[in-house]
Amino acid sequence: MASRTTPAAAAPAAAPAESLSHPRVQRTLRSTKRLITCYVALSVGTLAAVIALRDHHDIVTGAVWVRTSIVVAASLLMASFAARTARGHSRSYLRLRLSSAAMVVAIAVIVALPGTFPAWLKAEQAVCGLLLLGVVLAVNGKQMRSAFSARRT
Repeated sequence: MASRTTPAAAAPAAAPAESLSHPRVQRTLRSTKRLITCYVALSVGTLAAVIALRDHHDIVTGAVWVRTSIVVAASLLMASFAARTARGHSRSYLRLRLSSAAMVVAIAVIVALPGTFPAWLKAEQAVCGLLLLGVVLAVNGKQMRSAFSARRT
C-alpha cells in the first residue's frame, strides 16, 4: 500500500503574497502588532513591579505571581503569532485569532470575579483586555479573514 502525501502535509499553508500586500491588510497587521507590543510591555512591566514588590504580601499574592507569569508567556506567544501572521503563516493567524479571543474571555472572568485578585491587578488586566479586544476586532475583520482564506494550491 503506497502512502499518500497531502499538499497540506508537504508545506504549511500560507496566505498569497498579493492578499497580504493589500493596504488594508498591511494597516491591520501594523495595528495588531502595535497593540500586542503594548500588551507585552504592560505584561512585562507588571511582572517587574511584582518582582519589585515581592515583599509586600498584601498586594503580591501567590495568585498574582502565577497570573502575571502566565500573562507574560501568553503575550510573548501572541507576539510570535503576530510576527508569523505578518509573514503569511495561516496557522499562526488562526492561533492569533484563538489565543486573543481566549485571553479576552479569561480577562473578563478575572475582572468580574470578586476577591480573586487585588484591584490593581484587575485594573491592569482590564487594560490588557482592551488592548486584546482591539486585536480580536482587527484580526477577525473581513479583510484579514479574506487574506487568509485564499490558500495556495
